[in-house]
Order: sequence, then structure tokens, then C-alpha cells
Amino acid sequence: MITLDTSALVALLSKRDAHHERLTALLRQERPPFLVPEPVLAELAYLVETRVGPYAMVPFLADAAGGYWKLTPVAQHLKRLSELVLRYADLPLGLVDAGVAAVAEANGGRVLTLDGHFEVLAREGRLVVVR
Repeated sequence: MITLDTSALVALLSKRDAHHERLTALLRQERPPFLVPEPVLAELAYLVETRVGPYAMVPFLADAAGGYWKLTPVAQHLKRLSELVLRYADLPLGLVDAGVAAVAEANGGRVLTLDGHFEVLAREGRLVVVR
């Protein structure tokens, strides 16, 4: 399974994004559902609604309702989130990215992201950044 970071989702939802076509093609080669940690949803909505447009979240929500995106809770990973935030405070790694990392670690370790700091986390050996 692949866990998606906000940066990848923004690119996927914006056809004008420089990474849109490449990430779309990459996901077409994978099998859904794709995991979206719940904290990503709020960050995604803010970024997409302010940068792409107020209705850009509608297709995402429809796809989530259809099972393409699987909104995944992070509550069971709170200890790991705390560990990650403290360990990587110099990145900085906030709650959302720590949630992405923790959910990915629990589900095969694959993360689709455009954020370079996930490469630092991948050095621990628990994550693989999908490019």
C-alpha cells in the first residue's frame, strides 16, 4: 500500500502542477486504495481550496467515498507520532508529516511525497519514498 503525503495529493488534484502527470501515471500502476492519514485531510483542504479553487476537493471526496482513497486514523499511532516529532524537530517534522510516516510504517512503508525531508526519515529503514 502507498500512503500519500499532502504534497503529492496537491499535485494530483491540480492539473497545472508540474508533478501532476508523473504522479497520476505512477498511481495508475498501483492498486488502490491509497492511504491518506486523517490529519492530511485538513491540510490538503486548506492548500487546495486556497491554491486550486474551492471546488477542487469535490473529486477527492467522491473518490474517497468510493474507496479509492482510504482515510486512515492516526490515533493508534500517537506514541510513534510523538517520537518522530521529537526526533526530527530540526526538519521540522510536524504532526501531519509524522502521521504520514507512522501510517506508512504500519502499512508497508511506502510514501508518495514531494517533500525532501521524508528522505531523511527513510534512512531509518522503515519508509520507502515512492518517486
